[in-house]
Amino acid sequence: MRILIIGAVAAGTSAGAKARRNNEEAEIVIYEKDTFISYSGCGMPYYIGGVVENAEKLTPRDPAFFLDRYNIDVLTGHEVLSINPDEKTLNVKNLSTGEEFIDKYDKLVIATGASAVVPPIKGTDRDNVFTLRTVNDMYKIKTYLDENDPKSVVIVGTGFVGLEMCENLKALGLDVTMVEMLTQVTPGLDSDMASYLEDHLVDNGVEVLTNASAAEINDKGVLLSDGRQIEGDFVLLATGVRPNTKLAEEAGVELGETKAIKVDERMRTNIEDIYSCGDCIEQFSVITGKPIYRPLGSTANKTGRITGDSMTGGPLTFRGILGTGIFEVFGMAVAQTGLSEREAKAQGFDVAVIHNIKPNKPDYMGGEEMVIKAVADKDSGRLIGVQIVGSEGVDKRIDVFITAITFKATVDDLFHLDLAYAPQFSTTKDPVMYTGMILDNVINRDRPVITVEELEELIKSGKKLKIIDTRKSSQFDEGHVVM
Repeated sequence: MRILIIGAVAAGTSAGAKARRNNEEAEIVIYEKDTFISYSGCGMPYYIGGVVENAEKLTPRDPAFFLDRYNIDVLTGHEVLSINPDEKTLNVKNLSTGEEFIDKYDKLVIATGASAVVPPIKGTDRDNVFTLRTVNDMYKIKTYLDENDPKSVVIVGTGFVGLEMCENLKALGLDVTMVEMLTQVTPGLDSDMASYLEDHLVDNGVEVLTNASAAEINDKGVLLSDGRQIEGDFVLLATGVRPNTKLAEEAGVELGETKAIKVDERMRTNIEDIYSCGDCIEQFSVITGKPIYRPLGSTANKTGRITGDSMTGGPLTFRGILGTGIFEVFGMAVAQTGLSEREAKAQGFDVAVIHNIKPNKPDYMGGEEMVIKAVADKDSGRLIGVQIVGSEGVDKRIDVFITAITFKATVDDLFHLDLAYAPQFSTTKDPVMYTGMILDNVINRDRPVITVEELEELIKSGKKLKIIDTRKSSQFDEGHVVM
């Protein structure tokens, strides 16, 4: 059996490695048009910022590694120009020599990844305008910083890459302005949680402009659509990514609702013997079962492994994702999983929503408060989404919530979890348990709560309010608000 793989970053190399473990006899060849393979894209902002001193740490595996370890031929600088499913062939171009040739496959994997979105505005082709998606992008930015010593930057977009670059460029001494076309930073969060992050950015000296759209990039920086000129020596476009589907689509491979490649639970496309994985494919939600597109390295590795197993006769199947994400900026960790309140309502759920503010461990051990927003389905009692901001212990709690949501836990289940406790790590009742207690009170015990929006409206109305902080009172259970 001859297996050809297009793409040699996370998904493609994972597919090849798993296929080799299952089948020692198969011929496996991976074509990659870039010069770097199997790299850690998430670490690139930290090399630019000097946290990671050696760039080779981000590219620990080269073609020689895969040949020696897995007997897989990885050919970099080779671009696949077209796929012929009828003949089961690829038209490949050696970018170094210009030579084109035909290669034949029994099984084909499309792992073409995603590309940075470049907004359709004037000036994006300027020498001081960058995206950050590949190792070569990283080196271009680092070279520009070293050679030009810029003093300011405008970052267009406030997703993961934009925020991580914001922190690292600020650490290098640059003045940073972030421009977001939406009314809040970090579009994946609900606005009431995004406000914590925006305040934190401002507190750390970042200028944040929301509801602001870039119209042009010029000599001075970025011209906004409302006529404001935002000065910056260089510009980083961090406006998201889109799946690389052109090659697949031209071959007749079907795309899904999100315009990424449609695959089944075994990573098979609509064309026999063609599989796909990684950032170019559409996933589905564990909660709703509906298609979503959430390109992350963890998912790419997972789908790559499933692909390698599937095409060599293994039993692995894809079980969906929750759209989990986590990042840290200026010491604040921000995590989310499952459905946001906005998404849950759009999907038709009747939701209970609570905000739980608790320390990650006791005050006497240096505990610091984290804010947990949890969303549950009132009808089933299931937890369906969580967002957390805090400084320490956020990753631990979000992973517990992820596990609970994955296995369809109801809110009252959270209290009964036998979580690890010692004062160095947690309070006696962990914030996860408190979250379940509050939601249980709301859904099953008819305890009243008030949303941020409702409280703001009441304050505007001039109505006299008496609000008791239940964290400091023994008179009321958690989640009880008195008006």
